[in-house]
Formats: sequence, C-alpha cells, structure tokens
Amino acid sequence: MSAAYRHALVIGKFYPLHAGHGHLIRTAERCSARVTVEVIGSSVESIPVEVRAQWVAEEHPRVRVVSKVDDTPIDFESSAAWDAHTAIIAGLLDAPVDAVFTSDEYGEELAGRLGAAWVQVDPQRRLNPVSGTAVRADPAGQWGELAPAVRASLAARVVVLGAESTGSTTLAEALAAELGTLWVPEYGREHSLTRDGGLIAPWRTDEFDLIADRQIALERDALRRVPAPVLVCDTDVLATALWHERYVGVAAPRLWERAAAHAPDLYLLTGDEIPFVQDGMRDGEHIRHAMQDRFRETLTGQDTPWAEVRGTVAERVAASVPLIRDVVARRLAFARPLGDRPHDEQRALARQTGR
Repeated sequence: MSAAYRHALVIGKFYPLHAGHGHLIRTAERCSARVTVEVIGSSVESIPVEVRAQWVAEEHPRVRVVSKVDDTPIDFESSAAWDAHTAIIAGLLDAPVDAVFTSDEYGEELAGRLGAAWVQVDPQRRLNPVSGTAVRADPAGQWGELAPAVRASLAARVVVLGAESTGSTTLAEALAAELGTLWVPEYGREHSLTRDGGLIAPWRTDEFDLIADRQIALERDALRRVPAPVLVCDTDVLATALWHERYVGVAAPRLWERAAAHAPDLYLLTGDEIPFVQDGMRDGEHIRHAMQDRFRETLTGQDTPWAEVRGTVAERVAASVPLIRDVVARRLAFARPLGDRPHDEQRALARQTGR
C-alpha cells in the first residue's frame, strides 16, 4: 500500500523521550514514505539535544534524526517568534515536507508555514496518557513510559565495594531488594573460577582489562532493564584497578583512566569490622585491613560521593538508602524547559545567546 505522504516532519523537545513520542513517530512512519524527526531544545535544559537525538535514533532507526539548540523565546502569539523558529526548523530539513505530525495545536500553524498538511495525533492523550511535563515532575512514577535508552541515561548507578569478606555482595543484593531494582554481580569472581591455572596461576594485566570490559558490559545491559531509576553494582572498574595492584603488584594506568571515565553516582564501602569468612576463594585475610585502608584512601582522593557503612546488613541498608535516594533525586532533577519560563527570562537568554 502506498504511503499517504512523501515526507513527514515530527518535531519536539523529547525532554525526555517517552511512550507518547514513540506513538507519534510510529504513526508518522506508518503514513509516510520517509520521516524526519527534529529534536529542538534550549541551552537552559539539562539534557543536551544531542543525547535526546541519540535516544530517538536508537528507538526509531528508520527515521532521519537531526537536532538543534534554539534559544528563541517561545511565544505562539508572536509572528516574529514564529518566523525565527520556522527558519530553524526549515533549515534542518533536507527536502520539503508535505505533512507535519503533532499532538499539540501549534502543529497547525507550523504546517501552514511549511506548506504541508497537519496531522494531529492523540490530542487528548487518551492512547498514551503521558507527557514530558508529567515525566519531569515524577520520573520514578513514570519510569515505565521511558524507552530503554532513556532509562539507561537517567538511572543512577551505585557501586558497593570493599576488601575481601566485608559483605559487599550481600549488601548489593539487599539494597536491590529494598529499592525494587536490579543488581550487577562481580564478574571478576566468575573469571577467577574459569581462568587458566585457577586461583594459583599468576595474574596478568590483560585479565583485569577483560574483567573491566565484562563488568561495564553487564552494567550497560542492566541499565536498560532497571525497573526503578537506580542500579546497584557489586564492584566496578575502580575496584578492579585496586585488585590489579593487589595481585599484579603495580598500578595499571589505563584501568585508572577507565575508572575515572566511568565514575558512578555513589560509592558505598562495606566496613571491615565483621569477621572474615573463608569461602574457598579468598586469600587476603592477613591484608584485609590494609586493603580496606587502600580503598578508603582511593575513595577519598576521587570526586564521587562515598560513605563507609558498617554493622549488620539491616543497619548497612538503613544507612545506605537515604544516600541513594539523594543521588537518584539529583540524577532525575530536570532543569525547567525554556517554554515554562517567564517571557522576560526567555528574552534575557535570547540576548545572551544572540537570538
């Protein structure tokens, strides 16, 4: 069946991309031979338009996605504002459009200015009762409306680490249960069981590179599937760098570089006040307190917030949860969109950016 339109346009802030946007884009795709999606946002918004464009491109690989920062004041009653916005929108097109798909009423004016038909999709939000405003107001409550790529970008990552037999795995699992989310196990433990030579053979630097690769891959996969806006990780690349020091005897600069580039939102260091338990894989009881000091020293010397939690599992969970909720709240704090700000503030921004 031939498409009703040759080239359709969908435009929006996608701040953030949600199920309603997805329905709008898919409707345009069903009706059109090709679709351009323009991601247009302001410099005052806290998620770069390039990131939002990546979300759209991943979720809708058949559409052409372009993005632009536009700090022109948003005033639907102003012909001059319309002229400025339309010039930016038209400038992003690689060919004329014959349809503009929107849910909101501004689509009628925009379509007329572009010489295209206006197709209004689900204006009352009956099919998809969600909006960017609702998501920004309550991201956790609207979490199910977000695409995997968006969840991966917005979720906070909390890393639990510590010296041997300090309860990091137990705490990671308990925190995930308390928060209703996923946790990522320590890949290095699995590697220790399967490596050539078992636990006795000398360790090589390339093994720690592999462990870091696999750990990050596990995290990235889990971030796309988290049912809540936080992921708990049992260790990370920073801990891998410290274990490299322990087993190889020297620092590995590239592991430290990767750790700095892959910092989480919060570190939780499990205390070494509990008894050492030998599980058949541990060999560091004699240096456990020294390793714990090395963890403290390292965490103190980096920028990510951290805390050492001690006591029973319940006490550690109780001490950790408020810290986690704080970093999640900061992670999900959206700057107010340009269009929600007073016109005086919008005009001041336009003067600053030359609009």
